[in-house]
Amino acid sequence: MKSPRRWSLAAKLAMVGMPLVLLAMVAIVVTLWVSFQLDGGAAALNEAGRMRMQAYRLSLSVAQGRQSDVESQVQAFDRSLSLLRNGNAARPLAVPWNAATTAQFAQVEAHWANYRVRWTHGPSDRSDLERSTHDFVESIDDFVKGVEVRLAEWTALLHLLHTSVLVMLIIWVLGVLVGTYTLVLEPVGALHRAIRKVQSGDWNARVARERTLEFDDLAQGFNGLALHLQQLYQSLETKVQEKTAELQEKHERLEQLYGVTALVGKATNLDDLAHAFTRAVQRIAKVDAVALRWSDQANQRYLILASSGLPQAMVQAENCLDAGECYCGRPNTQTGMVVIPIHSLPKDSYRHCERAGFGVIYSVPIQMQDRLLGEVNFFFHKETQPSPAERALLEALNSQLASAMENLRHTALEREEAVSGERHHLSRELHDSIAQSLAFLKIQVNLLREALRAKDAEQSQLVLEEIDEGVRECYGDVRELLMHFRTRTNTEDIIPALETTLRKFEHQTGVHTQLEVQSLGAPLAADLQIQVLHILQEALSNVRKHARASQVWLTVQGQPQWQFEVRDDGLGFEADGELSETHVGLGIMSERAQRIGAQLNIMSTRHEGTRVQLVLSRP
Repeated sequence: MKSPRRWSLAAKLAMVGMPLVLLAMVAIVVTLWVSFQLDGGAAALNEAGRMRMQAYRLSLSVAQGRQSDVESQVQAFDRSLSLLRNGNAARPLAVPWNAATTAQFAQVEAHWANYRVRWTHGPSDRSDLERSTHDFVESIDDFVKGVEVRLAEWTALLHLLHTSVLVMLIIWVLGVLVGTYTLVLEPVGALHRAIRKVQSGDWNARVARERTLEFDDLAQGFNGLALHLQQLYQSLETKVQEKTAELQEKHERLEQLYGVTALVGKATNLDDLAHAFTRAVQRIAKVDAVALRWSDQANQRYLILASSGLPQAMVQAENCLDAGECYCGRPNTQTGMVVIPIHSLPKDSYRHCERAGFGVIYSVPIQMQDRLLGEVNFFFHKETQPSPAERALLEALNSQLASAMENLRHTALEREEAVSGERHHLSRELHDSIAQSLAFLKIQVNLLREALRAKDAEQSQLVLEEIDEGVRECYGDVRELLMHFRTRTNTEDIIPALETTLRKFEHQTGVHTQLEVQSLGAPLAADLQIQVLHILQEALSNVRKHARASQVWLTVQGQPQWQFEVRDDGLGFEADGELSETHVGLGIMSERAQRIGAQLNIMSTRHEGTRVQLVLSRP
């Protein structure tokens, strides 16, 4: 069966209004044409009325014998006749010709021809001029009346056209209103009523199909949407419960991840971390047992660091495995989880897991920056497959474990490096100060032994004085080292720290000191400040040991960058630009300056003192 043809809304509205619109356009065109005719007829009527005045003026000129005026008035009358006969589109001017106006205009022309011949070129006897002029003007009046009658007909036609346009406009508006209500408002109202029913909970509400294309598509769309909403509503409660359970599960897993993060963050060593992690993961992942295996650097051996839920016999049997010896402890070339089904293993493989009652193992590698640290094995009694969420959770837990292990390793390396550096620094300080003093004392003891053997009392006395001075210097070095090692970073500024250092130096040596602060800059960092103090203390120590000075000046400048200068009035030395092995203290200061990225300048002239300048880099 052929379905009825569906028209679009625009086509139906066009079918309703187009005929009336066409009729209105035709009426408007005719109205414009009639209006043009009326304008031209009015101009022609005015010109015909002016001819009557011209006729009276011509009669007066003939009666008075003004021949020159007569000729000009004749020409003017001829022009008026020609204008009425031919019309003038520029004004506009056009006589509304019909049979009556044509005959009347011909009579005017005939009277004019007779009047012109008789009174403008005839004899001078003009006794009947008034009667002849009256007859001529009557013919003009007849023509004017004919034009007026014709214009009245056009005016009536114009009024009729206006009335027709108004009637058609009213009919068109009524048709549009009726069509709009029938074609638009009624379908929209039906759709609105159906929407209200759906809003009130009536999911069975439907809209009848329309013959209008747009509203038919809209009705089909609404009916499909209502059906879909009905189906969704019927299963909405189940989906809400499923989503709620899913969100609750994700929330619990997120809390569990936060808990593991806090747990591994508190661990201070690898053993505590491993045990805490296995216990937490067994509870979070809800597995039957967990084993954390640590791999050596070459990934050749795997050691169980911690386990939870495994039988003790199995832990002892697999405490240390060679790589490839078992399906656990096998370097994994993959980056994700590997599922190991126990019952499908070859018969010659280890059966510890099977004897313990496990059916499947999830093996997840512990990796950090493409380096395999070990693996975590999750044991299940029942054979199961991990869901994507479980796989993501276990891999995330392993990732946190790897980060915690790497942090512990970095912390241990940093602690070891700090201890090694401190030991190196201590050994260097002892070597550069006390060791040299002891070596000097050893030489002096040998000299004393030789002097005693030679029974040289004077030489023995000189050597004893050297030994006494060396012991005093060694004692001073020990006290100075103790003071240096006790120097710690604190919250005080660099200036009070320098004042304290100068007071200690002046108390130990009796050398007068003077601190001059020219400007201050941004506060120094604590670690940078301690290095600066060590360098300045070493400079003061060299003054004490070698300069034999009576005055020491310390100048501080903070702008545009920090600059410190220690100057004395001592013996000085030949500064050749390179530090020899005898200038041990200067070498120590140079190493410290390089460590903090500062520039150390040493300027000295023999018998004119020494200047040690420390310039810090800009922040």
